[in-house]
Amino acid sequence: MLGRKQKLLIMKIVSLFSVVRGYNIPIIILAQYLSAIFILAPEKRALAVLLDFNLFILVFASSLTIASGYIINNFYDSRKDLINRPNKSMLDRLVSQKTKLTVYFSLNFIVAIMALFISWRAFLFFSAYIFLIWFYSHKVKRYPVIGNLTAALLAVIPFFAILLHYYNDLTFEEFENYKGHFAVIFAHASFLSLLILIREMIKDLENIKGDLANDYKTIPIVYGEILSKKIITALIVLTILPVYMLIEIYDVGYMDIYFYFSFIVLIFFVLYLWKSTKKEQYLLLHNVLKFLIVSGVFCIVLINPSVLWSGKKLLLLI
Repeated sequence: MLGRKQKLLIMKIVSLFSVVRGYNIPIIILAQYLSAIFILAPEKRALAVLLDFNLFILVFASSLTIASGYIINNFYDSRKDLINRPNKSMLDRLVSQKTKLTVYFSLNFIVAIMALFISWRAFLFFSAYIFLIWFYSHKVKRYPVIGNLTAALLAVIPFFAILLHYYNDLTFEEFENYKGHFAVIFAHASFLSLLILIREMIKDLENIKGDLANDYKTIPIVYGEILSKKIITALIVLTILPVYMLIEIYDVGYMDIYFYFSFIVLIFFVLYLWKSTKKEQYLLLHNVLKFLIVSGVFCIVLINPSVLWSGKKLLLLI
């Protein structure tokens, strides 16, 4: 039988896991590796990508930075979460604010050392990323529009680290040859960014009570829920452009199945959005978007599934 101290220690570990949203980190790692294999470096063998030590360091550093970002976000949102997420908030409070800050600074220090091992550019990149996450959590997220846009940007920044890893040393001639490939990457990034931005705006609708109590100036609080729904609808309409590009212009293999499916889901999403008035309904919409984002990670494999059994890759046809 476990003693009281052992049980308390386990509960604190579970609490810290909840604070850093440890269930999200493996998905982020998988997304970065699959993006590297199937989108960012399709000309390289999958095994070569997996055994790239510098890439491993970048992915690991990104994961630790995101984990530290969740910690500082939780630190500043502790009062708001008591209203919006009471059950999760009670679990998170098993770890003191002092401990959270200690872990936060420790993770960022480790990231800085790892980035320096790669290059001074990597060090500057992650230093800027860490600062932006802190500034967003401390100040920016309280304001409408800019807070939502910043949250979406911060979610896709880790993929820029992988992008720079592969394309930082391209000559001008090589850059010209890769223009079409960058267009494919931009289309994928645009679709993901729009989904994340829509999710952030749904979260604002979901968390109105806590945001209002803590003086957060979100779009539904400042401009009303109707305008917020109109903006979300407009963003969903905008997803048509990257979806069209990825299905009709560029070759994404069997992943076009995912984009067709996502488009159909988003149509029903809009219809349900305009009927929604309660937190539970917005939470359902939030979970639908999370499902689309996570399933999109796994569906990257559909770009060229033969990689899984042949170990060979072909360049995207552009």
